[in-house]
Amino acid sequence: MKKRWYIIIAAVLMSMCFLYNLAVDSRYVLSFSLSDNIVNTDQIKLTVDQDKEIIKIIDQQIRDNTAYITAESVSPGEADIMVEELNKSDSVINSRVLYVHQSGIITEENFFGRCTGSWSYMAAILIFLAVLIIGIIIQIKKEMRRDLYQYKNVRNIGFALFLTGMFVQQILLFSNVNNGIIDLVKAFLESVGFFSGAVLPLAFVIFILVTISNIKLMINEGRNWRNFLGCILGILVCFGTIFPFILSDYLQWTSIVDVHNQNGIALYIELLIENTILIVTSYFECVLIGTIILSTKAARKIPSFDKDYILILGCQINKDGTLTKLLKSRADRAIEFAKMQKEATGKEIVFVPSGGKGDDEIISEGDAIKNYLVESGIPAGRILVENESANTNENLRNSMELIKKDSKTEDPKIAFSTTNYHVFRSGYFASQQGIKAEGIGAKTKRYFWINAFIREYIAALVSEWKTHAAIIVSWIVLVILMIGIVYFSNNYY
Repeated sequence: MKKRWYIIIAAVLMSMCFLYNLAVDSRYVLSFSLSDNIVNTDQIKLTVDQDKEIIKIIDQQIRDNTAYITAESVSPGEADIMVEELNKSDSVINSRVLYVHQSGIITEENFFGRCTGSWSYMAAILIFLAVLIIGIIIQIKKEMRRDLYQYKNVRNIGFALFLTGMFVQQILLFSNVNNGIIDLVKAFLESVGFFSGAVLPLAFVIFILVTISNIKLMINEGRNWRNFLGCILGILVCFGTIFPFILSDYLQWTSIVDVHNQNGIALYIELLIENTILIVTSYFECVLIGTIILSTKAARKIPSFDKDYILILGCQINKDGTLTKLLKSRADRAIEFAKMQKEATGKEIVFVPSGGKGDDEIISEGDAIKNYLVESGIPAGRILVENESANTNENLRNSMELIKKDSKTEDPKIAFSTTNYHVFRSGYFASQQGIKAEGIGAKTKRYFWINAFIREYIAALVSEWKTHAAIIVSWIVLVILMIGIVYFSNNYY
């Protein structure tokens, strides 16, 4: 669905709510709890305090020890409604404040407080969130069928998770929205940080596991800042989730800034800071989960059995020219796929080992892989060696040039074999070059996975940074609008 349709749907929903309010909210029923012996309106005194005729009382009823006072709007302004029990010398006067808007809508307690049709706004929010979520899910499925290896798929999955968290929180708060639009706004602000707060215990546990994994990674692969990325991210997530609550508690007990005055600006600046941090943290958590979901899906996907060629992406070889365990697993996975395809369709596949010769290598990676394939029983006639490339991009580009020269068809079907955590990134590089290829992942040690996810996560953020920034800024603007409504409501009269 195009963006303009979401804008149209939002406008239609809000217009329907407003028209419904105009139809039903010129009257409002107040309820006052009474003593057990109050049974008729002669036993209570009703007083309306107003500078001019703001409202008029059109009905009074007492049922089940409750006085129901129906008011109708007359002109804009504020009116105090008071009910006193006449047969009690020490009776407490119950009072309520009603606000009449220019449109004739009556609200209670606040300018944007409870009104007869306030439930319609919550329903509209839920409907709109549901439309957004469904629309994004449809888009995700469509885009993933077209090209799995795109960072925009990560972004869309993350955004769908973010919206789903808000939707769940809104449903949980639906029955507690008793004070109209103000409660709706507060419910919205609470739902902003719902995802972040909900996953905090899980984030802390994951942080511990990531730390252990990173320690193993550094012990086995060397100490550098890249091998500590998981720990850094875990610290940032925990800090971003906890800090707003620490700040709130601190300001509640300190006199540095007065956050208790609902008419002052300090309270609303605090709310903006807290919600901004929670939005950023929650959104980034969702994108991280989206990265994990998509990278895992890419690693576990088995290409369709119609392939003409399978690339084996090279990496460092041993000093004697044999394959490392990591590279051997890639070659074995390619051989395994070739056997699966042969058994399923009878179609043979051509192997394209790819990789140039490094300064510390005695032969090229492509030739080393070819030697291993031949030793494993693959005929040399079904091996097409690429031995000039220095990185994944060159692996793909140079191999594709060889395939075009060798292929008898204009659109050869291609797969590639690499380590499981490298499948998504390799697929992305292929897609960027216009190469249609499906990846298959070879198993590797678990401690590689976490840092690989983090690197893909960072790449996803950098690749789509403008869109991510636009989404975050849009939500912050919406939060500013919500906080502005609360401030305006508390300071209107």
